[in-house]
Amino acid sequence: MSDVMISTEPATGNEIWRGKIGDVDEIMERAAKARTGWARESAPRRMEFMRRFANEVLKHAEPFAELIARETGKPLWEARTEVEAVKNKVEISISAYAERTGQKKLDSALQGSAALRHKPHGVMAVLGPYNFPAHLPNGHIVPALIAGNVVVFKPSEKTPAVGEFLVKLFHEAQVPEDVVQVVHGGAEAGKALVGHPLVNGVLFTGSARGGIAINRKLASDPSKIVALEMGGNNPIVMLETPKIEDAAVTIIQSAFTTAGQRCTAARRLVVLDSMYDEIVPAVTNLAKRLLVDEPFADPQPFMGTVIDNEAADLLVQSYEALTSHGAEAILEMTRKDDSLPFLTPGIIDSTAIDERPDVELFGPLLQVIRVKDFDEAIAEANNTRYGLSASLVGGEPADFERFWHEARAGIVNWNRPTNGASSAAPFGGIGLSGNHRPAAYYAADYCAYPVASSELDQPRASIGVGLADAVKTTRKSKDAHK
Repeated sequence: MSDVMISTEPATGNEIWRGKIGDVDEIMERAAKARTGWARESAPRRMEFMRRFANEVLKHAEPFAELIARETGKPLWEARTEVEAVKNKVEISISAYAERTGQKKLDSALQGSAALRHKPHGVMAVLGPYNFPAHLPNGHIVPALIAGNVVVFKPSEKTPAVGEFLVKLFHEAQVPEDVVQVVHGGAEAGKALVGHPLVNGVLFTGSARGGIAINRKLASDPSKIVALEMGGNNPIVMLETPKIEDAAVTIIQSAFTTAGQRCTAARRLVVLDSMYDEIVPAVTNLAKRLLVDEPFADPQPFMGTVIDNEAADLLVQSYEALTSHGAEAILEMTRKDDSLPFLTPGIIDSTAIDERPDVELFGPLLQVIRVKDFDEAIAEANNTRYGLSASLVGGEPADFERFWHEARAGIVNWNRPTNGASSAAPFGGIGLSGNHRPAAYYAADYCAYPVASSELDQPRASIGVGLADAVKTTRKSKDAHK
């Protein structure tokens, strides 16, 4: 088997990067040696390193964005927003560390003091996805480094160039090379990293299948912290509203931003019968106008490619399978060139399918499901093993209050898209979407563990009860020796 990896541009098929599969054992040994020194750096010192990193990101913002656009196929405008998110993550993480893992001390006179502080776990393995190959792994890396951990980062095998560039910027900021390292490879490298005896934690963003495999692998080892950020079969529920155009834009943004390759993308539009004839044509007409083109096209497209031909083939097959099993095509998903993974938005009415497959179709395909009333809409929204994101469009405040309480999701929005979550809030889901360790602002929670202390500056102790009299004990002892 070859030890060489090659990455190509989805929009052109041209080679963009070539490198070797990493040696997990060697990299892990270096990380383990570096962990003590990095943990002993003061928190302000580690934060200063991260601020230097943010400056390096700003300095290299345009070539960074161009690389992301080329390797993922997403439009340049969107790649630029990803770079901005990478930079902004630093100050957000510093604030989160202070708030979520701050120190506390309580004085108690003669009893000394009680303290709460946090320790890093040690060596953290970060496994990143291809849809946001810089922003999402960076959302684990920066909080982990601030907390005093060292990081071994395995980028997706579909976006190794971006992963390597990201780590290079940490090193440009003078973060020691062994403190944050990149290891390239596919599934085997990921398995070796997750199961390595020197790993103290695994921070994963990716598919439910990948996350479940990690969870099973480490189920018998509670010593390792595991944070799983997985996908979703996310609903957007449509109630009555006079704002049809705004609602249509919200649905389009939810379903088709990043060519539908977001874990928070809307996969299902659950719409009341009374609103169907207004909203579905509005969404369809707007979807037809979306520009699909290569990342650097002028004018800039709304959508670029999906990640590769394999993903495009699977999405087309899924579209055809759904329409052959009772779904009605509203807007046909098309692929103009079989050699390149460009897909136009697809919309189908899946109401007539008795048992709709509960899968994450990771691309620009939206299923419409008609319901009679709000009760049925909530039931349909929750008709999934996933639980990441859900949005309500239209309705009254009381409707959203009920939706918030009854929707099974970690992110519940009103008149806002299902995607585009803020890094200044927790990000995570339930069911097959995560393991109750939300990322973003709450990443600080899984990057360090709390340690309680009771402290005195000198030993001071006494035993008040349960001791024999010292004098009597001595006399008995003497009598025994006569």
